Amino acid sequence: MTVTQPPDGGTAADPEADRLRREPGHQQPVLVVMGVSGSGKSTVAALLAGQLGWDLEEGDDLHPPENVAKMAAGTPLTDQDRWPWLETVASWIMEHTMAGLPGIITCSALKRSYRDVLRGPDVVFVYLRGSRDMIGARMAARVNHFMPAALLDSQLSTLEPPGPDEQVLTVDIAGRRPAQEAAEVVQRLRLAPEPGSSALGASRPGTSSVPPRGGRPPG
Repeated sequence: MTVTQPPDGGTAADPEADRLRREPGHQQPVLVVMGVSGSGKSTVAALLAGQLGWDLEEGDDLHPPENVAKMAAGTPLTDQDRWPWLETVASWIMEHTMAGLPGIITCSALKRSYRDVLRGPDVVFVYLRGSRDMIGARMAARVNHFMPAALLDSQLSTLEPPGPDEQVLTVDIAGRRPAQEAAEVVQRLRLAPEPGSSALGASRPGTSSVPPRGGRPPG
């Protein structure tokens, strides 16, 4: 997190977030919660969706069965495996931005070339950054997930951390709870619940407010 506290005790300087914030009345962004497996993407995304009442999608659920089978077997995905999945993630993002709706989707988005498929003027990447030891311990403790801990080193080797020229908010996760990380995102970006949403409880992955083709969502 690149926030520096001024000596006079005034408002903390946060140039990374300053360039990402939206003026009141402007379209709110689609957040792509990114990072290696085990960084807490799903948990933080669900907390954000619950606070904001925004649509939520679990990017892992968009993988084709062949990708899931490879990862479950401990086989790293290739770029050829990832491109169709990334296009599906990009389609979800585009549906929301074109409809003028915010949303939250998880996606590892490890390489800059992957993020190039997803990026747009209304897209903000939320990068959950942590050490290998901490993330490895998290992965070893979780159950019922198709991504084995053995693939962490492959993901870290593939990872190209977002650069300062990308629309990214970096959140350090060391020694912090997911609720603190989600609260940081809301505070730094000055996000607000979507008008008309209850913003109570985490939205279910796969829920969408995007009107179906030729119609509008149920009221």
